[in-house]
Amino acid sequence: MSRGRFVAFEGGEGVGKSTQGRLLAESLRARGLEVVTTREPGGTAGAEAIRTMLLSTEGEGWGARAEALLFAAARADHVEKLIRPSVARGAWVVCDRFVDSSRAYQGGGSGLSDADVMQLHRIGSAGLLPDVTILLTVRPEISAARLAMRDGNAADRIGGRGEEYHGRVAAAFRRFAEQEPDRFAVVDAEGSPEEVHARVTAAIDKALA
Repeated sequence: MSRGRFVAFEGGEGVGKSTQGRLLAESLRARGLEVVTTREPGGTAGAEAIRTMLLSTEGEGWGARAEALLFAAARADHVEKLIRPSVARGAWVVCDRFVDSSRAYQGGGSGLSDADVMQLHRIGSAGLLPDVTILLTVRPEISAARLAMRDGNAADRIGGRGEEYHGRVAAAFRRFAEQEPDRFAVVDAEGSPEEVHARVTAAIDKALA
């Protein structure tokens, strides 16, 4: 039995990660592959419970370090119970966000060091990284328009943070892709979902050839 693959979609708010993850899963299943779709934080019962705490707009929220610890705990459960077993049995795992989101949001956005975020990941998830990470990018005005259509005034705690915060997040993602070109594939996410999906498929085929 061949080993499966682990693909993560990354990017800021409103770039189309969920849509592209769904389209990729559909196309892989059409090839006869087993596909597991999941998300972060989430994917398991324990991780989904942590997701609810992290994204709730009630109360005063969490500091950057507590937030990073919660994300790492959710990811540890997700990796142990879902991602590793799925890949081991030969399935493709398609995940909406993974550790690079913690690096970008709690690191780039909130000021924690990349070393600290990755140390938590080594402790919780033994440093697991995707086989390929698709970074979807759009211009800020496109992202804002998509979010307005999707969320209206109902953004979650993290998505609703200010423009400067999300600018730091976007810059962090770009930096990771430049530093790790063997793992990242940067995909222009403007255009129709089908056009973007074609770019995603081409990027994955190239990365995993």
